[in-house]
Amino acid sequence: MSMPTIAIVGRPNTGKSTIFNRIAGDRISIVEDTPGVTRDRIYAHAEWLGTTFSLIDTGGIDMGDEPFIKQITQQAEVAIDEADVIVFVVSVKEGVTDADDKVAQILYRANKPVVLAVNKADNPELRQEIYDFYSLGFGDPYPISGVHGLGLGDLLDAAIKAFPDKTGEVKDDSIRFSLIGRPNVGKSSLVNALLGENRVIVSEIAGTTRDAIDTKFVADSTEYTMVDTAGIRKRGKVYENTERYSAMRAMKAIDNSDVVLFVLNAEEGIREQDKKVAGYAHEAGRGIIIVVNKWDTLKKNNQTLHDFEVHVREEFQYLAYAPIVFVSAKTHQRLKELPGMIKTVATNHTKRIKSSTLNEVIMDAIAMNPTPNDNGRRLRVYYATQVAIQPPTFVLFVNDPDLMHFSYERYLENQIREHFDFTGTPIHLIERHRK
Repeated sequence: MSMPTIAIVGRPNTGKSTIFNRIAGDRISIVEDTPGVTRDRIYAHAEWLGTTFSLIDTGGIDMGDEPFIKQITQQAEVAIDEADVIVFVVSVKEGVTDADDKVAQILYRANKPVVLAVNKADNPELRQEIYDFYSLGFGDPYPISGVHGLGLGDLLDAAIKAFPDKTGEVKDDSIRFSLIGRPNVGKSSLVNALLGENRVIVSEIAGTTRDAIDTKFVADSTEYTMVDTAGIRKRGKVYENTERYSAMRAMKAIDNSDVVLFVLNAEEGIREQDKKVAGYAHEAGRGIIIVVNKWDTLKKNNQTLHDFEVHVREEFQYLAYAPIVFVSAKTHQRLKELPGMIKTVATNHTKRIKSSTLNEVIMDAIAMNPTPNDNGRRLRVYYATQVAIQPPTFVLFVNDPDLMHFSYERYLENQIREHFDFTGTPIHLIERHRK
């Protein structure tokens, strides 16, 4: 089931980014008093009362001739298209403006649920000034203060209540995987080679793929759903008309995948943008396979594969768990290995470990390498249990979480990996104080 999405929309300087940061729980967006500072959509995962959703921050919609206004408007319209619910932000201090009315006209055409947030209502007197906003036609306005966090609970309650009901969706038991990477690494060619037919347009021009395309196929009696996504571009490039869906669709594909194929171009080598693209999948906790495409283009000797793999490991140290496969979409080299690898990683991504077995491993690890101490206080690990899958997540109940040093946490993670096959999937360790 896909994750629902909330887009925060409004004219410039109504405090959208401040609200976004409050909900996301971090200062992700740039916040300044200058209208139009937020140039791009910013994405985050957020949670409210057990409901997880994607959150999009947008630049303000404005119909004037200021710099970037056309592009900012386009970004917001894309966010509106991709959202399940729209939070329309206005400012109580300026009242209803002509720009607010124009934004409202865009939202009418979107035909999506809209929750109206009247921001900057920092005190009771200002909270009484919200009634003029009924004229925008979106029902009850919700007075909030993004700066102080006031009223956000009621706002989120209303937004989540407006999420579409997906309980009637047919369950899809296929293994979903997506291909991500910067433009022109050969994702579309890999799709065609895997399918054995030209279902996706292939071009030497970077960025030909504009939309994500879901395609089902069967390999060795296992059903897969493949999502091909447009190359994720550097921020300055997503303003182009032809790219307007690329980044959002790619992020959604990652969120809705069991496994992500992170595609590199062997001919061009590793670039800085590759690290950012891979980071999206890693932070989302998805299973990952590193696919080095166009392997046929290199002049090779006995050391070429080994040296390239060492280079990949050095550049992507945070993906040490991800297997690497060297392929060629053109010659079909090693492509037959991919479905089996995807199935293995998907299985590991949903693996559960019995608490008794897990605790044996943890206690043996502690016996071999005792827990650290800080100023005479020693970390004590009382119990461990798995609390989630996709990715596998383990809680360690300890006497004081602050005593868990990063290096010792990594040691325990490595011990878990030595005893259980978690190839291709990140695992999360969380420390909790035992009361």
